[in-house]
Amino acid sequence: MAERRTFLSIRGGEWLFAVIGLPLALISGAYALAVLYAGVLLSLTVVGLPFVVAALLGGRGLGTLHRRLLGRLLGEYVEAPARLPRPEGVLARGRVVLTDPVAWRTLLYLVLRLPLGVFGFAAAVALPLGCGWLIGFPLWVRLLEPGPQTVTWLDPASPLLGVALLGAVPGALRVLNGANRRLGPLLGPARAQQRVRELETARATLLSDNTDQLRRLERDLHDGTQARLVALAITLSLTEDILDSTTGPDLARLRTLVDRARNQTNTTIVELRRLTRGIHPAALDGGLDQALPDLTATSPVPVSVHLNLRERPHQVIERAVYFCAAELLTNIAKHSGAHSARLTVNAADGRVRLIVYDDGHGGAAVGTGTGLTGLAGRLAVVDGTLRIDSPPGGPTQITAELPTRV
Repeated sequence: MAERRTFLSIRGGEWLFAVIGLPLALISGAYALAVLYAGVLLSLTVVGLPFVVAALLGGRGLGTLHRRLLGRLLGEYVEAPARLPRPEGVLARGRVVLTDPVAWRTLLYLVLRLPLGVFGFAAAVALPLGCGWLIGFPLWVRLLEPGPQTVTWLDPASPLLGVALLGAVPGALRVLNGANRRLGPLLGPARAQQRVRELETARATLLSDNTDQLRRLERDLHDGTQARLVALAITLSLTEDILDSTTGPDLARLRTLVDRARNQTNTTIVELRRLTRGIHPAALDGGLDQALPDLTATSPVPVSVHLNLRERPHQVIERAVYFCAAELLTNIAKHSGAHSARLTVNAADGRVRLIVYDDGHGGAAVGTGTGLTGLAGRLAVVDGTLRIDSPPGGPTQITAELPTRV
């Protein structure tokens, strides 16, 4: 029964990957080896380069199949590489394919996947069958050779050996599938290509955020501040009419208008402060060590602050950390049901790490409507990352890490 529980602990996808992946691994590995062999032989002929170009494109297609198999059966989702550019001219297109790092990395994956596929199939199918034969060895011998049989040391040893090897099957599969997962990034974009894609996404996010912020500011100025200034101008105009009256000013009416103008001025000042606070918080003029305690003091959930700022980050990074902390504290107040929280910031050795912890009910994740998706995108603009540890039932710890310089 112990061995049965061990087998049941293996995820079905891993076993299927070992079984189904063998034919694809054999075909792909043979293809890659044949391409490399034939490419070397034909490299000095006229058809050498066209053959390699076509073979690399075919390798990219096989890489797509392997990438999908990794994602569906092993849960190792590898980002799809970008499509190849299509410049004008046959020679230019051939040069693009020949210098494509994804195609060459894919061929390397196909070669390495061949022995892993064979070993995986052996661990998933051949080894269990062999274990079954060993466990039943005393019975098989007596069935195949009728008549009296002497008991030898193999009779008790073979079942024990079969059980021991059967218990090692799950571990062997986990090791082999772990190796397959580690090979997965070879099928994705190269580091330089991935970095370019990240920067393009971050730039698009930054432009979108800036455009939205400018539109929101324009709308607020038009609908709020401008309307208040117009009302103030009307009040001052009425005051001027009373002062120019030929019958003499009505002091009671004049006092009422002056009070109204004062109130309108104060309201407009408050409105302008609210609008400019989103552009650059005045609290950041003194740095994060002054701004963050003031920020946490306004939180409805009690927050303890721990700061270790050995170096002051760039003002752009300070602003990102400040708004990140404000967003996370707002999420705690609105969604977590927490009774207490803790905010920790460390700045040293060129990195800033913000950690926000709460004892709420957990369940925070990107895409659940708590603003974490947008927050992760804004951090990516300054080359920052966001990590979330929030199991159901809590607690929640969210870590933002950024460079101190842009």
